[in-house]
This record gives sequence, C-alpha cells and structure tokens, in this order.
Amino acid sequence: MPGVPPTRFVYLGPEGTFSEQALKTIPAADRGELTPARSVPEALDALRGGDADAALVPLENSIGGQVGVTLDELANGEPLVITREVVLPVQFVLAAREDRRLDSVRSVAAHPQAGAQCRKWLRDHVPGATVVDVLSNATAAIGAAEGEFDAAICAEIGAARYRLHVLAKDIADNPDAMTRFALVARPGPPPPPTGDDLTTLAVYISHDRVGALLAVLTELSVRGVNLTRIESRPTGERLGRYVFFLDCGGHVADRQMGEALQGLRRICADVRFLGSYPRAAQGDPPPRPAPGLADVDFADAAAWLARLRAGETS
Repeated sequence: MPGVPPTRFVYLGPEGTFSEQALKTIPAADRGELTPARSVPEALDALRGGDADAALVPLENSIGGQVGVTLDELANGEPLVITREVVLPVQFVLAAREDRRLDSVRSVAAHPQAGAQCRKWLRDHVPGATVVDVLSNATAAIGAAEGEFDAAICAEIGAARYRLHVLAKDIADNPDAMTRFALVARPGPPPPPTGDDLTTLAVYISHDRVGALLAVLTELSVRGVNLTRIESRPTGERLGRYVFFLDCGGHVADRQMGEALQGLRRICADVRFLGSYPRAAQGDPPPRPAPGLADVDFADAAAWLARLRAGETS
C-alpha cells in the first residue's frame, strides 16, 4: 500500500466496539469501507487474502496487558507489518433501553474484561444488580436494546449505535486505562521516519546459547536504541521455547536502528520485522539519545571509517 491510502478496512468487531471507535480516528477510515470481523485471526486472514487493504486489531491494554492472539498471528503465517498505532482511552458507560434510576437496575450485561474494569463502580452504584457475562461490549449493548438486560456496560459509540440512554459515564475504576491498537498491512516500504517512531520485532533467540536474551538486549543498548516493551509468547514447539516481541524507539531508516537490526540478524535464530511507524502522541516527548548515540553520530562514525578504509588518516 505504499503511497496509496487504504480504502477497505477490516477490524475486530462487532460494530459499536472500541475497535471501531479507534479505527474511526484514522482520517482515511472516514472515506473507506469498514467491515467487522469476528476475531483477530479472521481480520488478519482477510488482509492476507486480499479482501482488505488494512486491519485494525488490539495489541495491548494498560490493565489487561498484551493481546496474545494478535501477537501470535503477527509472529506466524504470511508476514504483515504495522503501519500505525492508535492509543484509545477506555471509557465505559452504563446504558439502558430507556432512562431509568440506577437503583432500578437489576441486571447488567458486560464483557468479562469490561465488568472487571468496572467492578468497584458497579458495587458502589448498582449493588443489587447481577452482572451477566457476554461475548463483547456490542453484544451487551444489543442485549440491553432488546430488553434482555436492564443495562449494559459498553463503549459510548455502542450506546449511540443501538440508541441507548446513557445512565452514567466514565464508570471504569481506573480512569486512565488505555488500549493500544495496530493498523496492519501487507508488507511494503514503511512510512517515512518522523523523529518519534517505533519499530516492532518478533525475535527468536538461540536456545542453545547461554545469555542469548542478554545478547539481544545488548545489541540494542550499545547503540542507544530504547526498548519500550518486551513480551514473551510460547512458540508452540515445546515447553521453554519463546518468541520475544520488542517495541524499540526509532525507525528502520535510522542508522542506529539499522545497525541493531543487523546485529540481531547475526545472533538470533530468526528476526521478524513487524514494522516501523509513528508513535501515537501521548504527551511525553521522545527520549533524547545519549551523547554519541544520535543518528548523526552514527553517520559521522561511518564516514570516518570509510575515510580510513580509503587510506585517509583524518
């Protein structure tokens, strides 16, 4: 898709969920065709099969941690790359088919994760209600709209889509909870560097080498590449075999990142490049490189070495 904006988007459905809300923050999605998928594998299979130009899937939640199925799907199968990240505040509402008092609510539909994130609020404000687990936030909203439940915990976009009355907003126990989503595409040239980028990798270490993971981290640290996230997932081969997912500050076009990638390629059993893309703005400035570890320092050192090899002495 390089140079051509995606027009066909697939996302983790159903409609009326945080995934749809996150996708709609991307300008091209306003003019595109949006199709919900029943699962992350289904969304990425549609992308791999050419039925979509891009897929939006969740990567991690600040409360629940990594979304394992997404990481597994990116590490296996035909290669895909992340072209953009979206960080969305997780703001739940309590909504009902008609306006009603909170003390009249006797049943609340909620996805298990949503119910867990709103447990204290529910205990304090609707202590007599039974919380019923459902498959998604949208399923909860549909159940409330059809009168199956008195109320639902859902995203505000879901309440609006199913014409529910919002009884209470911002009901999550942690008001700063966020979910990080990835916009994924088939392989192609990455977006140009912005100066505040992330590079995501899936790294398979050599298990027969002592200190293999330390060697991976050293390849990054000695070049001033900031590691912002590391997660492990079992490879499925046998117990004790893991793939490590790394988020690194920088872009594949940066010299220090390029050198680090070459180093990882030399020492690892395998490295899967999962994309370089702009970091979503969260109010924090990008970390400044240590002295001697900026891109210009690597360029200067490379030019100096080239002069030495050419017979110059300065």
